[in-house]
Parts: sequence; structure tokens; C-alpha cells
Amino acid sequence: MGSNPIVTKIELIMFEITVPNTATDRAGMGVSYRPGPGMPMQRFAVRIHTDAGLTGEYVPVRARAKVIMAASEALAYGLIGQPALERERHYQRMRRATKHVGEVGIGALDIALWDLAGKHQDVPIYAMLGGYRRKLPTYASTLSGDHLPGGLSSAQAYADFAERCLELGYPAYKMHGWHAGDPQQEIAMLRAVAARVGGKMHLMYDAASHLKTFADAVLVGKVCDELDCYWLEDPFADGGISIHAHQRLKTHVKTPLLITEHVRNAESTIDIVAAGATDFGRVDPDYDGGLTGSLKAAYACETLGMDCEVHACGPAMRHLMAALRNSNFYEMNLLHPRMTNAWSLPVYADGYADEIDSIDETGCVSVPEGPGLGVAYDWARIAKSTVSTVVIE
Repeated sequence: MGSNPIVTKIELIMFEITVPNTATDRAGMGVSYRPGPGMPMQRFAVRIHTDAGLTGEYVPVRARAKVIMAASEALAYGLIGQPALERERHYQRMRRATKHVGEVGIGALDIALWDLAGKHQDVPIYAMLGGYRRKLPTYASTLSGDHLPGGLSSAQAYADFAERCLELGYPAYKMHGWHAGDPQQEIAMLRAVAARVGGKMHLMYDAASHLKTFADAVLVGKVCDELDCYWLEDPFADGGISIHAHQRLKTHVKTPLLITEHVRNAESTIDIVAAGATDFGRVDPDYDGGLTGSLKAAYACETLGMDCEVHACGPAMRHLMAALRNSNFYEMNLLHPRMTNAWSLPVYADGYADEIDSIDETGCVSVPEGPGLGVAYDWARIAKSTVSTVVIE
């Protein structure tokens, strides 16, 4: 196709899903294990329509739908009447528009624009980005710990689950510990897992900023050194954003650090990377300005000789990683021994999934090959569970 389609209408659709054995907090900001039928959780979808009849579509996989949908709505008005293929110009405008309120609303719109562009050119997004690979080595990333029978309720439960993931063919296993951030409890879990599967698969530890003090991070970090962990992620309660704190931590801990998940743009990510406060970059297309913003950070990491890991799972994450040389593992998150993955939404009409058994015999996932994101959304199913719809014209 030659012409540049013009954006005529944008739909933002809030809908609910229910995942058995899953609970969410009242604000819909997180997910946890709770035996039972499951609680309704809100998600949202974006559809960008054009005068050429092409529609860019995206359904972010995570919680926090109320916050992100509202932010996306505020930005969507500026796309109406604009050429749909000028993604860089739209990205820059949205960056300026969000300078006082954060950039989380950019991601879903940017990804939908990439989906539209792929459909316009009749190629998958990863091919538009250069097409480095089609198979992505994958690690099993656990849900946070709990205290419920059959769950991730003990060090041995984490070890049992690690062994199960190893048997399924995962080459690596990442532990999210308990929200309490008790260093001794975390250390016991790390040692139990290493005793069971150490040397058989790579082990990563994500404290998720739950360790309360710098001293706790040093204590647990030295155990990560002892166990030869692949990385130590977001070690303590600074939120994973302090350059000074992580520079200091690196003088005590040898395990490579992975931070920048909690900073929201390429510039802040690269400031931390260039300062030597982390050993890996981290990007998330849902949160870091879509594919456009994430690519900027990942390419900058590459020029500095640094790897850049893609956060979380989903079609956009697969396309992004498939275009990067300097990324090691696809994150199959957040897995649990007694529940299906709340991040593998029941919204696909073509069998796409991010479940514990979605890897192939080589421990990899494939990248969707259709135009754009390469997935087919089940809009009839979404319509049946729709809570509200915002239409911008």
C-alpha cells in the first residue's frame, strides 16, 4: 500500500477476565494466588481505526488497567486526523504531553500503531524491526510467594516448582520471593532451589524491591554470588531507581545487577546503564513508550556493549526481543504451580498463549508470523465482558 492511512477513530475498551485460583487487590494493581473460582480482573483493549479500513489493535496483558487506560485516553485525542504511520512523530508528541504526569499511557497506543503499520505493509512487526531471530530462549518467572497450601508457600515449594519447570524444558528459572522481604526467608528459598536444580538451569532472583534495607540487599546478594545466580534484580526498597545506591551495592556484590524496570523512559534507563549502576538494561513496551521507546533504550544499550532484557510476556514483547541481538531470555511470567497465567489473557482467537507449557522442546517460544502483532483477538469474547467503552473521533 502506498498512501499513509489517516486515524479516524480510537476505541478504548475496558473488560473483565476471571482466572481460577487468582485474586487481585481492590485497585486492580496486582495479582496473587487464592484457591477458588477467581475474582474479576479488569483489562483494556485499544483499536485504532483509519480511513483505509485498517485497524491497529492491542490488548495489554497486565493489571493496572484503570490507570493505563485513562492515561492512554488523554493521549489518544492527539492522534485523530493524523497519518497513522508517523510513529516517531506521535511518540515525540506523546512524550511532550506527558512530561508532568508520567509516560505510561504511550505504550498501548504506540504498539497499536505498530500493529497497524505491519498490517499496512503485510509483514510481522519483528520483520519491520530488522528480524534478528524467530525463536526466543525462555525462562520461567514465578509469581510472588504466598502462605497457602499447594502454593509457593515454602522454600521447598519453590524448589519443587523449579524442578517441574526444568522437566518441562525451561533453561532458566527466576524467583520472585515473598512480599515481606525477610532476608532469611529469601536466602532459604534461594538455597533450596539451587540445591535442587543448580547447575542444571540458570537461576535469577528478583527481590522486586521487597528487601527493606541496603544491608539486606548485601546479605542476600552475597548468597546470590555463592550460588552463581545469573542476575540479581531490583534488590531493595529504593524502587530500583537510585544510581548511587546500586553503584554502592556493586562494590559488595558480584552477581550482575538488573535494574531499570521501574524507570519509564530511554533517557533515564541509559543514565543508569552509563553510570555503571546496573549490568543489564531493562525495557517493557507496555510501560516504556511502546515499541518505539523500548527500541531506543535497547539500541543504546547495545552501543554501550550492554545487554537489555525485555520485561514480561506477550505478543509485543516477543516481537521486540526477536529484533534484538543483545537480549538473552524471554520472560514467561508470572507462573504458579496451581494457577494458569493471569498474564496469558483469554482474548486470543488463534491459540496464542503464554502458559507454563507454551515453550517448545528447545525451551523457546516462537514469534507470531502474521502481519503486525500477528495475533487474532477474539473481539466477540471481549464484547461479552466489556465494562465500558470510550470512543474518540
